[in-house]
Parts: sequence; C-alpha cells; structure tokens
Amino acid sequence: MTQQSRHPLAARGPGRRTVVGGLFGLGAAALGAPVLSACGSGAGADPKTVTFGSNGADATPKKAYAAVTGAFAKDSGLKVKTNTVDHDTFQKSISTYLQGTPDDVFTWFAGYRMQYFAKKNLCSPLDDVWDKIGAGFSDATKQLSRGEDGKYYFVPLYNYPWAVFYRKSLFKERGYQVPQKWSEFIALAKRMKKDGLAPIASGYGGGDSWSILGAFDYLDLRANGYDFHMSLMRGEVSWTDKRTVAILDLWRELTPYYQPSAGGRSWQDAAQSLLDKKSGMAVIGLFLGQQITDETIRADIDFFPFPEIDGTHGQDAVEAPTDGFMLSRRPKNEDGAKKLLEFLGGAHAEELYMGVDPSNLAVNEQAKTDSYNALQKKSAELIASAKHISQFADRDSDPGFISTVVLPGLTEWLGHPDDGSGTLKKIESQRSRFFTA
Repeated sequence: MTQQSRHPLAARGPGRRTVVGGLFGLGAAALGAPVLSACGSGAGADPKTVTFGSNGADATPKKAYAAVTGAFAKDSGLKVKTNTVDHDTFQKSISTYLQGTPDDVFTWFAGYRMQYFAKKNLCSPLDDVWDKIGAGFSDATKQLSRGEDGKYYFVPLYNYPWAVFYRKSLFKERGYQVPQKWSEFIALAKRMKKDGLAPIASGYGGGDSWSILGAFDYLDLRANGYDFHMSLMRGEVSWTDKRTVAILDLWRELTPYYQPSAGGRSWQDAAQSLLDKKSGMAVIGLFLGQQITDETIRADIDFFPFPEIDGTHGQDAVEAPTDGFMLSRRPKNEDGAKKLLEFLGGAHAEELYMGVDPSNLAVNEQAKTDSYNALQKKSAELIASAKHISQFADRDSDPGFISTVVLPGLTEWLGHPDDGSGTLKKIESQRSRFFTA
C-alpha cells in the first residue's frame, strides 16, 4: 500500500441508496461493512513503522496530513504508513474496523464519538501522552478528550465552526443586510429567490447526507436551547416531543429556499455554487475554504452566526466540531504510535497542518495564529464567544442511531417536507434500540 492511498475496498461502502433503503431496519452492527481495514498491521509488523488510518481523503486535508506525518518521520526516524479512506466510508465502517486489526493511530472525533469507543474498549488510554502535551490545551478541550472513566483517549488537532456563509461582494451588490433574527433570515431568503438566486446552497447526495445536520442542530439549538439539544442527542428525550416537532416546522419554512435537486448534489458542488454567486448563503462549516483556490475569493467570503429564533437562547451556542486522533486497542507499534500522538498534539504539528489547510483552527493554545486569514480570525472569535459548544449531531449522539435511523429519516423527509409526524414516529420507534436506561 502506498504512503498516501485510498483503500481499494472503499468503493464498496454503502451508498445513499443502500442506507435509505434500509431505513429504520438497521442496528449499530450495520456500520460494519468490510470497507475500512488496516494498512500494515498483522504479525511481524515493522517496529520502525507506525500505521495511520485517515479519513482525510479530500485533496487539501490529505496534503496537510502528509505534511504533518512527513515532518514526524523526519524528526523521529520512523516511517508512517497512511491508509486513507473517504470520510463517509470511514464513519460507516469504523465499528468493524476497530474490532478487527486497525491501524495504530486513526483519525476520529472528540466528545461522545470518542467516549463511545472508549466505553467499548476499542481504543487505548493516552494519559501518558497527555502528561507531555496537556499544557497546550484548555480545560474545555481536555474535557472533550476524556472518556467517561476520566482517562484521556483523544489527541485534538483542530476545530472549526459552522455558520451561515456568504460572499460580501454579492451582499453589497444586491443591498442585502446580514440577518440576526429568524424573520429577517426568511425575508432575505425570499428576496434572494425573487432576485433569481438559490437562497440556500445545499447538497446532500451520495455520501454527504451528514451535511443536513448542521441546519437541524442550529434550528434545535436556537429554538429549544443547548440543554434540550444535548438531551435529544443522548436519547433522553422523545423524538415526538413537541419541541422536536417545532424543529421540523421551522425547517419546513426554510426548505422552499433550498437549492433545487439538493439530494443529487455533493456538498462540494453546493459550496461551489456559493463561490460562483449562484447561491446566496450556505449553512456549512469553515471547511468550505477547502474549495477555494483563488485568494481574492477567499477574501470575499464572510459568515454570520445562525439567526436567533427564541430570545431566551439567542445565538449563544456554536457548532464547533473538534477533530483529532486516537490509539487503537492493540497497536502493533505502541511506542512509535505514542511518539506520533505526542507529535500530533504539539503546537508545531498544528502549525504545519494549518499552513496547508486554512479552513480549520488550531486547538493547541501554544500554536502560532499570526498567519490566520480573516475567516480564521473571525471563526476563532465566534468560538471563543460561545456560551455553549456542540460537536455536531453525528458526534454528539450514538453513531449507529444517527447513521442508520436519524439521517435516513431526515434525508427522506427533506424530499417531501410534510409536518414530519410520520418521520419522527419512525425515529422514536428505534430510539430504545440504541439508548438504554
């Protein structure tokens, strides 16, 4: 396997049709299609090689990870063999991957998604690594990196906010004003549609159904508040609760302004329509920047926080997922893997990564930020000002529940947005299968 290769079995991962076809009939075990496997594990593994499972298949993160692992290899004298699989396939296959012979170190997410595998004993604790890197991280980041048992299982690399992105020049040309409240947001969308634009860029086709969760989360956070949202994600609240019904009522008000045929479009194509001024706004993460190659366009991109719906909650919550790394439960080269994780948790590694991929923010507080562009600086301010930080629905909840129940249900609902009662009842009927008292 090459140093940076997409796994040859990746193409066999379940596509959108497969997942939707199995709506509400799949359990967590269904995540385990044989599409993600180790690159270089097994008996007789090379003690001078560390294997690294990566979900960074897109060009920019792939290049950024190569820069980081290349620097580590040069400093340590160890070789890093990288197994790169596309993001969606990686997520759908992670359970079986970790139960088999996974790579020594692998990319994953902070918070619940990390805790889920720590509780299943599918990863190794990293307290000794944190003894060396801990000074660089805030208490909030440390909390996101610990399992329910209080041990560390996660080394963070970066985070990034979700917001409503737009092009400044388009707003100036058309005389659009940045909305702060829901009514202003809907009024702006109506005006954009009248002006011949697709008001909200949208693409959730193929493996990109996860992208719809940004709007769902913000609608819930703004209408019902952070505490309710987290209770819903943790399976503590019924999906037929009137507050959940209210989310789909609000979403249905917005759907007429979505870009047509979103179910057949990738998030990258939707983002490109924003960059091309064919769409007026996009509810998306800062990773939108991965699509930008012209720095004059990057300078023209701006964002505003998702609008206020209920003044009780205002705009006090921000979606800011944190990405990083974990250690497999039985690494073939434990010493080398921990050396890699110590390097990855350092300020230098974050600076190297951000130098290639300016669509994220360094989490290590000792990392230099003087090279940040305007979007990165504003993003850091948004996260710093938040009263509550959510990770993202598929990271704050049981992965099987979101992937095989919630996502297919909401995706199907978006195709014909009715009052949502049938969809919510189906989701609720599966909740007890994933969450037990």
